[in-house]
Amino acid sequence: MKPLRKILRLLLKFLLGILAFFVLYIIVALVLPRFSVNSEDKNPTEDVAIYIKSNGVHTDIVVPIKTEYKDWSEKIKFDHIASKDAAMQFIGFGWGDKGFYLNTPEWSDLKFSTAFNAAFYLGTSAMHATFFKQLKENEDCIKINISKEEYAKLIKYIEDSFQYDADGNPILIHATTYGQNDSFYEANRKYSLFYTCNTWANNALKSADQKAAVWTPSDTGIFCHYR
Repeated sequence: MKPLRKILRLLLKFLLGILAFFVLYIIVALVLPRFSVNSEDKNPTEDVAIYIKSNGVHTDIVVPIKTEYKDWSEKIKFDHIASKDAAMQFIGFGWGDKGFYLNTPEWSDLKFSTAFNAAFYLGTSAMHATFFKQLKENEDCIKINISKEEYAKLIKYIEDSFQYDADGNPILIHATTYGQNDSFYEANRKYSLFYTCNTWANNALKSADQKAAVWTPSDTGIFCHYR
């Protein structure tokens, strides 16, 4: 009986440890995002309009497809999307777990293995590019005007998130997309509880010296600094 009791005590400690971890994680995830960085605009010049856009869970960084500073269509090609529509004006970038992106188009499709791999640094990542003809500002789509210097930093951050082939082109993932105007690409880094799709977007804003949370795993932690 003693070995059994010992095993049960160890199992109980393990389960309590997991519970304590998730309680602490939730507390930090609710509190830390309220603290901001770059609360003062160091460069008030307004050369480029970008957007932060949420679908209620996930945040994209949306930028103009073509400016004098960058033409995203040179690498993220219109031919990569089903519509082939070259009249698009904006492109949204999101980063996330590849399994979530490709295998979970709806929450009802979520599998335990997908969630587990994503949460615990076991999966791979993907960049999601979505083209738009126009954007409508609302509480889930907020415009930010930034300087060309800040935009250059954001460009580098986004570019560094892609994986590239030997010719310097983003590696297209041939997979089912969410619609007629989006595409997926291989990405750097791995998703985890501590580096989520929204952490990526939050860090994108940090890279461009824009208002952002100290750290956040959720879209709420980003938008609370703009709404």
